Amino acid sequence: MAPRKRDAAHAAGEREQLALFRALPGDMRPRDAQDLMAYPFFSLGKSRRVAPIAFEAGEVRILVEGVAEHGIATIWDADILIWAASQIVAARDVGLPTSRLMSATPREILTYTGRGTSRHDYLRLRAAFDRLQSTTVATSLRQGANRRLHRFSWINEWQETSRPDGRASGIELILPDWFYRGVLDDALVLGIDTRYFQLTGGIERWLYRLVRKHGGSQRMGWMFELRHLHAKSGSLARYSDFALDIRRLAQRQTLPGYRLRIARAGGVEKLFFYRQPGAPAP
Repeated sequence: MAPRKRDAAHAAGEREQLALFRALPGDMRPRDAQDLMAYPFFSLGKSRRVAPIAFEAGEVRILVEGVAEHGIATIWDADILIWAASQIVAARDVGLPTSRLMSATPREILTYTGRGTSRHDYLRLRAAFDRLQSTTVATSLRQGANRRLHRFSWINEWQETSRPDGRASGIELILPDWFYRGVLDDALVLGIDTRYFQLTGGIERWLYRLVRKHGGSQRMGWMFELRHLHAKSGSLARYSDFALDIRRLAQRQTLPGYRLRIARAGGVEKLFFYRQPGAPAP
């Protein structure tokens, strides 16, 4: 069987084995997958990135690759995964069955993630789905003692559905098992501030997720060396430019619920962050 036919047969078989989970109505609390918050899985720029993201620290290995046509999925595309995680957790918490096969309308996804609902916004959503499907990930995270790489795409497949009259009615997508299993484990999901969707910069969004993951609600906060942050970001920017962006974010204090401070300690530049006093829990 030719590779393309074999892939199509596999997708059809997978779809037949999964029950369809219809997206819940309402504004449920945003949830994010901790692994995605802590490691460099997404491009931080809006321009197309084809250079792979390669990260290795201790036993953790990550390789993210894209195709020339679409590029690597961006941190704005990851909003779709935040929406999916929020849906799955909300359904589970009220005792409803969930599934990797999900359906929703474009409007539901766009409004939840703080986007507009114009034709342009819809076309950008379609492009995000294409990048999520065509981006491939290989990681040793959550692979146990064998440390073998688990390979997947952020979306196994997606399709537009239509009414009998031919007009578009919604979108169906299949999430990868690696992501789905992580979301269903309470220890691997964190609530995030709804204001996250209003952050416009790629570094800014990435830093909020990292700060939320490591700073949490700890009174004393946390800190990272700037050079270590540069490695964890997967950014293609030079270290000097990256460090300048971090310093500016510390001056502007735009991360919802957190305070940032840059200081030199032990001869190296570090970012200190902690929960803003009086800020509501995310």
